[in-house]
Amino acid sequence: MSDAPLPLLVPEVPPRETFTDPARAVDRLEEIYVRSTRFLSGHFSASATGGRPGGRVRAYYPEIRLTTTSFTRADSRLSFGHVAEPGSYSTTVTRPDLFRNYLIQQIDLLMQNHGVPVEIGVSATPMPVHFAVANDPSVSVPQEGVLSYPLRDVFDVPDLSTTNDDIVNGSRLSNTDGSKPLAPFTAQRVDYSLARLTHYTATNPRHFQNHVLFTNYQFYVDEFEAIGRAALADPASGYSAFVGPGDQEITDPETPLALLPRLPQMPTYHLKRPDGQGITLVNIGVGPSNAKTATDHIAVLRPHAWLMVGHCAGLRNSQSLGDFVLAHAYLREDHVLDDDLPVWVPIPALAEIQIALEDAVEEVTQLQGYELKRIMRTGTVATIDNRNWELRDQSGPVQRLSQSRAVALDMESATIAANGFRFRVPYGTLLCVSDKPLHGELKLPGMASDFYRTQVARHLRIGIRAMEMLRETPIERIHSRKLRSFEETAFL
Repeated sequence: MSDAPLPLLVPEVPPRETFTDPARAVDRLEEIYVRSTRFLSGHFSASATGGRPGGRVRAYYPEIRLTTTSFTRADSRLSFGHVAEPGSYSTTVTRPDLFRNYLIQQIDLLMQNHGVPVEIGVSATPMPVHFAVANDPSVSVPQEGVLSYPLRDVFDVPDLSTTNDDIVNGSRLSNTDGSKPLAPFTAQRVDYSLARLTHYTATNPRHFQNHVLFTNYQFYVDEFEAIGRAALADPASGYSAFVGPGDQEITDPETPLALLPRLPQMPTYHLKRPDGQGITLVNIGVGPSNAKTATDHIAVLRPHAWLMVGHCAGLRNSQSLGDFVLAHAYLREDHVLDDDLPVWVPIPALAEIQIALEDAVEEVTQLQGYELKRIMRTGTVATIDNRNWELRDQSGPVQRLSQSRAVALDMESATIAANGFRFRVPYGTLLCVSDKPLHGELKLPGMASDFYRTQVARHLRIGIRAMEMLRETPIERIHSRKLRSFEETAFL
């Protein structure tokens, strides 16, 4: 048997070319991506029935590259859309169909700010066959053991050693070819998260909207569906469709959603607008691990804002069940992000988000100024990873909570805010007090039912209204410099 390496089979793609029109540049990205994925899918399907291919099958992600030689200062009003110094910058790209508007916007800003074209071609990064076939419904993936050869002997598979968050964590300042990162995520990192999103939420990533609400109770889901159906019945609302798990999409408010035999881990619902500026609600359940998982993957979609609207324990005797808590600081005892974002990193409140939330509370409750203080407290929210923290020696947790001046405690908010800070996604938190464990007011079944009936609808309407206010806010004001470090990627 010969030990000679297998010949390399690659698709024919257009040569590297420069573009001064952002839309045409994205057209070329799509052309390269489609040719590459069809090439991999075709060989994979053939090998499933016809045996091992006659060579190693490989396709590469498309790439955007920018080279500038000038220190010309860009428009400083924007925190993105420009590079800090002369040099070569590049990023691999996946799913240009899904990210088309985003890519056109980011490329257009680069061209305006630097007056140079972008170069589009194939990168040196192989495309894993798993991600190529995932979006091709014509491909039937065989069960493990059916193929007559080890998959990785012929096709490229996901490389987890390079699928990481080094760019957003600030530990990777250059690519392997010496160029600097142009975007916060590589193509393979994006593909990984798109696959995970489909798995965890049971909805296709194309349904996700630019404004994302997270909650930790099913009651909010029920109310969100009711609000969504009412919006569909109102032609002036601007909302065009409602999507539930299983990619069930309705445009008629009377159309029922079928009950799935098994809900996903994080059921997700989308109140859509044609321009993608609608609202997505994710029921992440309880706990910081789920909160991190959801935000890790949703971040690659580059949403304009995400908010936590859930229940919390009130820590002050002056609070009442049903009161709101607007977080302006976070005590991080969730620990799931300690390796990525040290606890000594402050998580600042974002003025634009805080104003939108407070204005929404005023509008929905019809309370203002001093009267608003009767039902809403602004303060520190503590997030902990132990659901039964009350059962521990009270001298430890309670003392730390008191020293931090915390007014509320939950298991998700600080995680969502910290990951928003890490991924440069504007974040905020508005919680509703559902119990007061330090003062003997626990959630009893009857009390909970009354509380949920009276407060959930109002709380969720506040979150939705805040998102609608943010939708009307210029993007450059929402994506402020507070989320940008010394050396940032040009892409948002």
